[in-house]
Amino acid sequence: MELLKGKTALVTGASRGIGRGIALKFAGEGADVAFTYVSSDDKARELEEELKSFGVKAKGYKSDAAKYNEAENLINDVVAEFGKLDVVVNNAGITRDGLLMRMSEENWDDVINTNLKSVFNVVKAVQRQMLKQRYGSIINMGSVVGKEGNAGQSNYAASKAGIIGFSKSIAQELGSRNIRCNVIAPGFIETEMTAALDPEFIKGWLKDIPLGRPGSTEDVANVALFLASDLSSYVSGQVLNVCGGMQT
Repeated sequence: MELLKGKTALVTGASRGIGRGIALKFAGEGADVAFTYVSSDDKARELEEELKSFGVKAKGYKSDAAKYNEAENLINDVVAEFGKLDVVVNNAGITRDGLLMRMSEENWDDVINTNLKSVFNVVKAVQRQMLKQRYGSIINMGSVVGKEGNAGQSNYAASKAGIIGFSKSIAQELGSRNIRCNVIAPGFIETEMTAALDPEFIKGWLKDIPLGRPGSTEDVANVALFLASDLSSYVSGQVLNVCGGMQT
């Protein structure tokens, strides 16, 4: 269908998991794709070649969006290379789980900086280009945990709740210039990260999911595709759960 033909997208934290799935989905729908990673050069090169196999332009950037200057340089580099930037997916994120009584200041700061400050950094940098274009779709990766909390994840829940409030505000600030901002809130999604969890823990999660199965990266990527495309041209300031009915 090539719903994104002619568009340029940036996906942060795309070397694996949900970010990788979104980057591949976008390329398959005709978008030129820039993406970021922080560690594995080999995985980044592999993804770059896979994206190019769809006949689109693709490039990986080793960049830490949690650092203000790096985020600003990233956006400048992407626009210089691709000529424009229509879609941004802020997907980069980490967890440092633990009960508050045992949580270190470092674990709090790491999660808030990587998950939340990075969104501020990237959106602040990209708004200049999108304001000039008078067009853009910003998609921020939240979580159902950001809406209902989760014991042992106060830092993660705070970062994802912050993304929701931030995104709703940005939708109001930039809407008059035809710039949309939305949040995807995944539930239990099968990734490399969840593959390491205790099977009994996973069984407990599945009991709370009406559809009776974990989600896939494809499930999340399909929603990202909708929000990136013109099919969602009247959708802004919203939180779209991808959780199998776990949260209604």
